[in-house]
Amino acid sequence: MLWARAGCWRGLRRCASLPRVLRVREALRASEPVEQVKVQGWVRSVRSQKEVLFLHINDGSSLESLQIVADPSLENRDLTFGSAVEVQGKLVKSPHKMQNMELKAETIRVVGPCDALLFPLKIKERHPLEYVRQFPHLRCRNNTLGSLLRIRSEATASIHSFFQDNGYVHIHTPIITSNDCEGAGELFQIGVSNEAKESAEKTHFFNVPAFLTVSGQLHLEVMAGAFTHVFTFGPTFRAENSQSRRHLAEFYMVEAELSFTESLQDIMQVMEDLFKTVTSTVLSKCPHDVELFHKYIAPGQKGRLEQMLKKRFVIISYSEAVEILKQASQAFTFKPEWGCDLQTEHEKYLVKHCGEVPVFVINYPYDLKPFYMRDNEDGPQHTVAAVDLLVPGVGELCGGSLREERLSFLESRLQRLGLADTYQWYLDLRKFGSVPHGGFGMGFERYLQYILGVDNIKDVIPFPRFSHSCLL
Repeated sequence: MLWARAGCWRGLRRCASLPRVLRVREALRASEPVEQVKVQGWVRSVRSQKEVLFLHINDGSSLESLQIVADPSLENRDLTFGSAVEVQGKLVKSPHKMQNMELKAETIRVVGPCDALLFPLKIKERHPLEYVRQFPHLRCRNNTLGSLLRIRSEATASIHSFFQDNGYVHIHTPIITSNDCEGAGELFQIGVSNEAKESAEKTHFFNVPAFLTVSGQLHLEVMAGAFTHVFTFGPTFRAENSQSRRHLAEFYMVEAELSFTESLQDIMQVMEDLFKTVTSTVLSKCPHDVELFHKYIAPGQKGRLEQMLKKRFVIISYSEAVEILKQASQAFTFKPEWGCDLQTEHEKYLVKHCGEVPVFVINYPYDLKPFYMRDNEDGPQHTVAAVDLLVPGVGELCGGSLREERLSFLESRLQRLGLADTYQWYLDLRKFGSVPHGGFGMGFERYLQYILGVDNIKDVIPFPRFSHSCLL
């Protein structure tokens, strides 16, 4: 018994002598010196002087790197830009005004060397986003992409918090589906691998054609019939043969459905509250990362965002939007006409016309929108209770509507489209406890584009997928 107790005390003493492992962010925020610490990360700079060796290392936890001060005897040939290192020593107050703490190294171990000559990212060089896009396996170690991914992580957490704080239930909607929610036909159809083709020649794997989802909306409507307020946040796919700055084949959507709502205003209020809450959180929790974009990518964007957060979003009808466009002095590539969809050039003009604040456009033509949108029963210009949110520099960010909860209206429209059999389950929802409801979807990458001022949507997602490109 005494032997076991003595062994326990020896173990505790060994634990007490082990260095404390700190993330770079923790080390930089420390208020007091720490005797024994260990920091692990990647070298961002090496500067050797006669009497001292300076390193800066970063582990992805912050934009700012931690300065390491060491004896020149600790330098070795593998200690280069990009190499992975483990440093042990004392965390002390820094004498320099630009940094709070620094690490006086006692040992430096190179965990993984890096050939700085072959490494595509170069020290002290501000690479264009187009350049680093060529290296999807390495670009996360670039400052700009590192900041983007930390912002993306914080925005994701804030979106979940917003919905959970407001009583929404998070639903994992399926990625594989037999529905074409948007009705646009731009779907990726799922097929089996070569090995399984022979057995699948006579039948589909699922017995019906299956696709990658373009939206979780229809599945959310199912769940809204039991949980009242629901949301999902996940990948969606569209086989749009485009390499434009606005399009991806794989992107993330935030979608919500609200039961017992009869007003588009209710839907718009959630959209506006979500946008402002998440943006305020990102600005307050990621100030240095956001500043990088607002300083080097989109100067002036911070001020515009802060002003936008103080203002109410503008609301105009589709008909009013068309009249504004017709009276514009600007020449459009696509002539604005009632009954035609708004193009990106129209959307950007409308935002500019309304004072460079986000704009809700409501009540779109009946024939422009999918079957599930609620008929306004108006005339002579027949519209549905649909809404798009347009934002500066991007155009459409969110789309939503009241859903058609009336069985007779929905059944009639599906029959005209020849879809009544396909969507019999959707009609069933209107037979068994149907309620007025509505919802919306927000493109997450377009949201990040707007708040950060990034021109190309491929630069706000870790691994962009688009026509003729699926690297990694």
